[in-house]
Amino acid sequence: MMKFSKKKPEPAKPLIDRPSTAEKKASKPTFSTWILRGLVAFFALMYAILGGFPAILIILGMAALVTGVYALSGRRPWASVSAHKTTAIAVAASLVFFISGGVAAAAPGAGETALAGQPTASATPSATPTASPTPTPGPEFSEEAPVDPATVTAATEGTSVVVVDTTSTDTTALTLLATIPVKGKAAKTGYERTGMFGSAWIDVDRNGCDTRNDILSRDLNPTTKSGTCRVMTGYLVSPYTDMSIAFVRGQDTSALVQIDHVVALSNAWQTGAQQLTQAQRVSLANDPLNLLAVDGRSNAQKGDGDTATWLPSNKAIRCSYVARQVSVKATYGLWVTQAEHDAMARVLGSCTGEMALTSSFTPAPAPVVVAPPAPAPVVVAPEPAPAPAPAPVDVYYENCDAVRAAGAAPISEGSPGFQRKFDRDKDGIGCDA
Repeated sequence: MMKFSKKKPEPAKPLIDRPSTAEKKASKPTFSTWILRGLVAFFALMYAILGGFPAILIILGMAALVTGVYALSGRRPWASVSAHKTTAIAVAASLVFFISGGVAAAAPGAGETALAGQPTASATPSATPTASPTPTPGPEFSEEAPVDPATVTAATEGTSVVVVDTTSTDTTALTLLATIPVKGKAAKTGYERTGMFGSAWIDVDRNGCDTRNDILSRDLNPTTKSGTCRVMTGYLVSPYTDMSIAFVRGQDTSALVQIDHVVALSNAWQTGAQQLTQAQRVSLANDPLNLLAVDGRSNAQKGDGDTATWLPSNKAIRCSYVARQVSVKATYGLWVTQAEHDAMARVLGSCTGEMALTSSFTPAPAPVVVAPPAPAPVVVAPEPAPAPAPAPVDVYYENCDAVRAAGAAPISEGSPGFQRKFDRDKDGIGCDA
């Protein structure tokens, strides 16, 4: 009887071949792989900063395409996947990324977030307008912050502030605030920027430059100019936000930097400027004491707000900002509302040593006191001298009958014609019987 030997069943082979130790070692990324990955990450970051989300998709598509080419070279599999599969996956992914990036780039408003606040040169308009998506509006010039003047206009009158003695502001802002009257706002009726405060950016100090360029030159650093006045480019750290702005003059970029009236002109109109002269109002609108170069968006948000309704988001500037407002109000004889006063006192209470500022403009001349004319001397006419006594006249009476006949009886001693014989009783009166 034959015996059949039992053979042990062979173990089933796994459906997926596991890489050997050598293959695992070969699949570890080399130094060149790390360099490639670093370059891809670097360019992706740069494109993300400059181009936004569409650029990220495009750079990922490029990375996928490079990966496919690298895998096709057959040097090693990627992530335990064969070179041919890796290539197919990479090429498919690159197509998806490229298409997605192109669609995102064509969408309205693409890339605006990354480029907001960065000035660009204005493009020359094409002769034939074509329909295009409307971009998100940026900062625009307003009545409180007018456009760049095309020409320099000299003021018809010299500068003139209201305060007679500018040393009155040489104190702390909190002390100066106590001297400013507190009243309610007057009506805004009659307010008109040009009519009440003169054309925008008049050359009040008569240095040949308009006020806007004077303030740009003062607050931007460094700057480049066309000629001696016109600022073409510059760098500003906006005091209201502490954000940096690269200023480039142009139709679409100049408004990114605006000149703010610290005390808004319409606010000034409602708190005393209606009583100022035209020259004083023009000075108020162009006084460097009342002007700051700031980012356009903050200036638009402020509008004509006072301390009670608006303060800079940059808290570090609030004390000096309010001190400047107090200085302007005191210099031009304006008042504050109760809410404004309380808000100013609250801010300055945290920096009691903050000093007020003094305007560089000419103070109003001191009033001339004219003495009244001296009264004319009173001439007293001398009293007339008494008339001299009439010279005695020789009178003779024969007897008392003659005296009586002449109407002189009784006749006293010393009277003309008196004779002792007439005074028989010796009492000094004759012819009395």
